[in-house]
Amino acid sequence: MDIEYFYLLIFPITILVWYFFKNNETFSHVKFSSIDKNTITNTLRSKLRHLPFILKIFASIFLIIALARPQSSINWQESTTKGIDILLAMDISGSMLAQDLKPNRLEASKNVALDFISKRMNDRIGLVVFSGESFTQCPLTTDHNVLSNLFKDVQSGMIDDGTAIGMGLATSVNRLKESNAKSKVIILLTDGINNSGVIPPLTAAEIAADFGIRVYTIGVGTKGLAPYPFQTAFGIQYQDVEVKIDEITLQDIATLTNGKYFRATNNNSLKEIYKDIDELEKSKIQITNFHKKSEEYLPFALLGLVLLFLAFLLNISYLKQIT
Repeated sequence: MDIEYFYLLIFPITILVWYFFKNNETFSHVKFSSIDKNTITNTLRSKLRHLPFILKIFASIFLIIALARPQSSINWQESTTKGIDILLAMDISGSMLAQDLKPNRLEASKNVALDFISKRMNDRIGLVVFSGESFTQCPLTTDHNVLSNLFKDVQSGMIDDGTAIGMGLATSVNRLKESNAKSKVIILLTDGINNSGVIPPLTAAEIAADFGIRVYTIGVGTKGLAPYPFQTAFGIQYQDVEVKIDEITLQDIATLTNGKYFRATNNNSLKEIYKDIDELEKSKIQITNFHKKSEEYLPFALLGLVLLFLAFLLNISYLKQIT
């Protein structure tokens, strides 16, 4: 409630007091001449001549109370607190430009991840990208607009090519290790085999497990051959290349950290994977109760308007000829 508005009550109260003293004599009796001896000198209309003014004063009081926005604090409502910190670790190596997912693996992965982010409004989410090395594109944040914009800027070729899965995982663990969240999660997505970096993937997974971080791993790529882009003297040419994903390592990472491994062979399966992860992490929701205030200004506002309307009707009808 905004109690400052109650200072405005000084005005209607002051006007009411002034009106009372100004019309003190007319409040007590009304005198007028008549040739009719039986005429009542104090009629009902005469007694009610001050009513429109009184109604306006009370209307202004009720409207001022409505402006102050009175609130009720007797209602309780359930709320959900997820308490989950999520780090997205995404492979941006050149192979992520393969077009077995449309328009390619990288863009498909970005689009599905952005949709996932939009549904996790209460979580802190960050982004780590890796190729031949890794870096943090966006630290953990609840400002998902900033995160989404930084996500859209991710392109293959931002860093030296390669697939440093261990480095990507280690960087993500480093961002989560100090977190006090109820649940700490890494979603690691790659389409290849670890061939760069100084930290082996399983070593990074053991560190994640020590910090209580759960890792969901996603292998992206169809089974068999996939069209890869190659730069030639005649421009970019596409050639079918065998898809090689180190599924055993990705499964071991998930097992070590109490997570789960998924394989995305097309756009739809990738969407379903993020949907499954979304559902799995919702099991960590903590239900809390909080005191909720309800707005109670509407009855006062309506009553004030009704009184103003009633005063207007009296002035133009029953009390119109009273002076």
